[in-house]
Amino acid sequence: MVTDVADGRVFADVAAHLQDLVLGNRGVEQLLQDLAEYSAARLGSAGRDVSCGIRLTRPKKPTAMAGSSPGSCLLTELEDTQGDGPGLAAIRTRGTVLVPDLEHEDRWPEYVVAAREQGIGSVLGIPLILEGKDLGALTLHFEQPGAYSGDDAATAEAYTEQVSKGLTLALRMARLQDSRDGMSAAMQSRTVIDLATGAIMAQNRCSQAAAFQVLREASNSRNVKLRDVAAAVISSVAGGTDTFTYFDE
Repeated sequence: MVTDVADGRVFADVAAHLQDLVLGNRGVEQLLQDLAEYSAARLGSAGRDVSCGIRLTRPKKPTAMAGSSPGSCLLTELEDTQGDGPGLAAIRTRGTVLVPDLEHEDRWPEYVVAAREQGIGSVLGIPLILEGKDLGALTLHFEQPGAYSGDDAATAEAYTEQVSKGLTLALRMARLQDSRDGMSAAMQSRTVIDLATGAIMAQNRCSQAAAFQVLREASNSRNVKLRDVAAAVISSVAGGTDTFTYFDE
């Protein structure tokens, strides 16, 4: 593991790799998986293997988790099941959580047992620095107890800071995409409703307000979304029927 954190150039490859991942635009879940694997390789060293788990929570989104190995995936998911662990503790306290020797760790008993069964001796949980209500953590699992020094922990924190910047950019892009998709769906719904309203106006020789009220009443009475009612009207017109049989007389 690199220990010279004073020189920001040691992380130049991290910034470049994250930029490639973000520009690849493969989705947040795949980004996390790629990032977990890259982090394990980047922070490991000869004779000291590291596995990495990443978790991310966003408003109105399911928790996303990834791991560089089956064991790191299991431990990240176990934290979610138990509601605590080094990663969640790092998120909650917004500080690095040190577990130098799992054999002498009395926090999170079930997590400790599972981690030792996976051959893990020490753990570092580091919070991701994200925007707004986005929260996350990068958790490093080491096979050996006492596998890291204070300098190593500082290096991992500096690395995670760079990761946080890249992930923040990716999440911004994801929000923009969600917003664009939402606007597109809303516009499509509006178009369908407008077409159905026009069809009802033409058939019944009524005003736009009256035609829209017909749609709304059908939606409420049948407990069906307004857009779906409108789509049924358009389907009826396209089928060449004389009346909108979707509605109750």
